[in-house]
Amino acid sequence: MFTTTNRTVILSVINDLATDQRVLRSANVLKEQGYEVVLFGRELKNSPSVAHLPYQTKRIKMLFTSGPAFYLFFNLRLLLFLLKHKSTLLFSNDLDTLWPNYFVAKLRKLPLIYDSHEIFCEVPELQKTPIKKKIWKSLEAKIVPKLTYCITVNQSIADYLNKKYKVNFIAVRNIPETITQTPKTKTQLGMPSNKTILILQGAGINIQRGAEELVEAMQYVDKAHLYIIGGGDVFETLKKSVKQLNLGHKISIKEKMPKSELQHYTFNSDIGISIDKDSNLNYHYSLPNKFFDYTQANLAILGTRLPEIEKLINNYNVGCFINHHEPQHIANTINDMIESGKLSEWKNNCSRLNGEINWEHEKQKLIQVITSIH
Repeated sequence: MFTTTNRTVILSVINDLATDQRVLRSANVLKEQGYEVVLFGRELKNSPSVAHLPYQTKRIKMLFTSGPAFYLFFNLRLLLFLLKHKSTLLFSNDLDTLWPNYFVAKLRKLPLIYDSHEIFCEVPELQKTPIKKKIWKSLEAKIVPKLTYCITVNQSIADYLNKKYKVNFIAVRNIPETITQTPKTKTQLGMPSNKTILILQGAGINIQRGAEELVEAMQYVDKAHLYIIGGGDVFETLKKSVKQLNLGHKISIKEKMPKSELQHYTFNSDIGISIDKDSNLNYHYSLPNKFFDYTQANLAILGTRLPEIEKLINNYNVGCFINHHEPQHIANTINDMIESGKLSEWKNNCSRLNGEINWEHEKQKLIQVITSIH
């Protein structure tokens, strides 16, 4: 049974509540603003515990893992939950939770905050399924223009959605909260101390994010060890590739873990990798969560020339780029970074970026949205 007050927000997301850092940051801000926070999401097979979270949580186990039945089942469960429990504010994360939130908000005359984590209708998974894409685009076109309180993850996506739907999306970037814990040592983590440490992390290591080519590239890199930590559509494929290419001595793959544990690996790394392909509008305008996880840990960045990433790497001189995804080219770029003598400079430059772009500054924009409601 859930406890509700006269300031209760139900915050819903189709992802795993334990690992979606943007959702947890939003929940923290809502709690700071005096709301009783209830989180609704799904529980995956290997989901970490959420017992440590200072919120009421409801996680559902899914009968389906993909396809129309997956989304229908989740949204019906979400709809029933929203109808059953009283709230004073609804907070929908991404298009795949929007219609139940919008329906209940209209029914009960509740304010609704919509957070678009990406350009949902342009994700690569929908590009080969035109009927599904048409359904999602129709849903978005019917609801989004009617919304008042909208946020998204960067200015490029905000500009795109504002132009498309004539609404006012506010950009609230995915910047992690300041780390206060002392990282474990490489010895404690079992990380090699005589290699440059590369890291690719994230819960959405999916197709067209360059992970498959990165694994192949490690055949031609001798002075580095790569850690891939998280999950996603290609995760099992990556494991098979590492085994087939006999790269177990160069690549360590670890399942997704709580942020507090993942941070130890990030802070003991040297180069953070974010090499999404410019293959669709969603990736073109993206600014992945991991980018700021890397810079907060003072890592040099290996990126692709996507607008948001290129602007930050160039403005703050915190790394360099690959020009295409041929594995030998990726390997050459990594080797050049290691041999260039610039690693320390790139890593040190993260301090200026962190001082100017941090969650304490960024969350003020979310607070303004919340306080404008009442």
